[in-house]
Amino acid sequence: MRRKDREITDRTEIEKILESAFVCHLGLTDGVMPYVVPMNFAYKEGYLYLHGASQGRRLDMISKNDNVCFQVEITPGSVIENGDQPCDWGTKFRSVIGFGKAEILKTNAEKIEGLNIFMGRFSGNKFSFPEGEIVATTVIRIKIDEMTGKSANE
Repeated sequence: MRRKDREITDRTEIEKILESAFVCHLGLTDGVMPYVVPMNFAYKEGYLYLHGASQGRRLDMISKNDNVCFQVEITPGSVIENGDQPCDWGTKFRSVIGFGKAEILKTNAEKIEGLNIFMGRFSGNKFSFPEGEIVATTVIRIKIDEMTGKSANE
């Protein structure tokens, strides 16, 4: 990271960002062009969980290359005017960028576990899911290999 003064190295602080942010920007490539898709997500014990439809470009790309990059941020929306020059201005944010391997969960039991991790983030409850919904839903689990945090203007 170029700006070491903005780096967050404390794993607990990085995990707080992952637990507070709502959108994960998932970066994929099929070897030709990069593709970024915003998705809701949950974080638990070194893994990200994402879910969506059982067809689509992101799944096609993961089947060709399971290496992924992800980014999340928390932005309170504050513009900071630090001087008369435009380059002195900025915004407040805390972010995490990471890399890992994506796995498409196959069994209904794995999918239900992933969906309950996802829903537990918002409700704290476990749910039962109709079988038709389980079949129609894809759950992606990303094992995080590395990640870094960054903050600005706090």
